[in-house]
Amino acid sequence: MSVLQVVAGVVLIVMGLDEVFHTVLHPTGRGRLSHLAASSTWGLTSRFGRRGRTVAGPLAAVAVVTVWAVLQIAGWALVYLPFVPDGFAYNEGIDPESYPAIVEALYFSTVNMSTLGLGDVYPVDPWLRVFAPLQGLIGFALLTAAVAWFLQLYPDLGRRRTLALRIALIQRADTAGHLLNMESATSSGLLDSLTADLAQSRVDVWQNSESYYFTEAEPTASLAAQLPYALHLAKLARRSSDRTVRNSGQMLEEAIDDFADVLRDRFMRSASDTDAVLREYARQHRQRPTVPEEPAGSPRD
Repeated sequence: MSVLQVVAGVVLIVMGLDEVFHTVLHPTGRGRLSHLAASSTWGLTSRFGRRGRTVAGPLAAVAVVTVWAVLQIAGWALVYLPFVPDGFAYNEGIDPESYPAIVEALYFSTVNMSTLGLGDVYPVDPWLRVFAPLQGLIGFALLTAAVAWFLQLYPDLGRRRTLALRIALIQRADTAGHLLNMESATSSGLLDSLTADLAQSRVDVWQNSESYYFTEAEPTASLAAQLPYALHLAKLARRSSDRTVRNSGQMLEEAIDDFADVLRDRFMRSASDTDAVLREYARQHRQRPTVPEEPAGSPRD
């Protein structure tokens, strides 16, 4: 039984490290349990409407880090369990027989993982003295990984919100109403800049899927609310008599299609095309985009 407990503990430890690797270090990977924790948090917050969705992202991030920590603490506790209490020494006044073995194992695992080093319990078994410090190193690495992950997430969100605000300002200026009458260099430059920013947002959500679960209360800062207008601009540019503007419009439309493909692949497999993905994107983020009607006969190719 003790061997099985140690093996089970090692399996949990490896699973936890694999989750961190695929979420933080792998550029396009995604930890399965981490994604499950984030998506479950997203689903639970949907019951509280728009207000719940505004805290879904931070809560999802906390849930993911909690999964990492729980896997490590539980795994190491199972490794220690067969050695409780004989493999440990206790300070005077502490009677290990007064506590269940699993509680003692969890306590030492938690303290060791947090690198607190209280010193009231310490290993004396030779094997534990070799491997217990490894948990402290993993705990420090886990803290570093969590901080690094947060530092990755929030710049992604800043770029996405900045793009949404740009599209909102473009819509406020009624750019669609005179896009075809503007100088071709101006129209093309505007569309190309949106394409570049959207390509960056695509890479951000591709590398850090959990950033999807962060929503915005203000529609002007929500890409879910503003992206349909960018698609409207792209389709409108495809009708231009100027070849450069048409090409810029096609590039923007292709960038939106690529962004929608990432969303469909990871978050909404039931959506059939780009328009359906954008509608579902707005619905999930509790937004109601207002887009001018698409002129009849807009070409796709």
